[in-house]
Amino acid sequence: MPNFDFQKGELILIDKPYQWTSFDAVRSVKGQAKRITGIKRIKVGHAGTLDPLATGLLLICTGKKTKEIEKFQAQEKEYTGTFFLGATTPCFDLEKEIDHRFDISAISEEQVQNTAQQFLGEIEQTPPIYSAVKIDGKRAYDYARDDQEVEIKSKKITIYEFELTRIAIPEIDFRIRCSKGTYIRSIARDFGLALNNGAHLIALRRTKIGDFNVEDALSPDEFKELVKDL
Repeated sequence: MPNFDFQKGELILIDKPYQWTSFDAVRSVKGQAKRITGIKRIKVGHAGTLDPLATGLLLICTGKKTKEIEKFQAQEKEYTGTFFLGATTPCFDLEKEIDHRFDISAISEEQVQNTAQQFLGEIEQTPPIYSAVKIDGKRAYDYARDDQEVEIKSKKITIYEFELTRIAIPEIDFRIRCSKGTYIRSIARDFGLALNNGAHLIALRRTKIGDFNVEDALSPDEFKELVKDL
């Protein structure tokens, strides 16, 4: 039987399910921690948001371990997923309907491969308007939901690896290893622009954070089962 000390501090690797928010996963772990410890106000937080339509590794910290959240957030990340060429959406993924379509008949596999190389190294990236980036104390997605136009400043990020694992136009599978603060949705948007076309993200999975691997993570249900008798 595992021995958890949620108040002293635990680092729990969760494999976030599709359509769960990151806070849904935090609430799930927090519920178990409160049940086991009897402490109503135990600290629980995550080290790096995953969008609801993404799956994969979420680091959840409890108790005194929450002081290390910034350290975990600063570590490099690895993602796998799929871009869809020839169409864009306002949020750069499937959360919104397609708003523009493009002709992809002239795009070759060689062009796609060459385009990926353009993203390696330190690059400027503008986060999506549908994101948690703060602008004058307000989240960008709140402006977007109110149909307010705001300027989101670009920032420097680093792409350490960008491997295309399958090219079946219009779909492109990838593996990306990148720095903190990278928006893969923005890479999808910029990938389409670099091809003088359009693209959006149709699948995303976070596989690594630093030395932590999603293969070692538990689903929320598996974690609940693990601690049910504590």
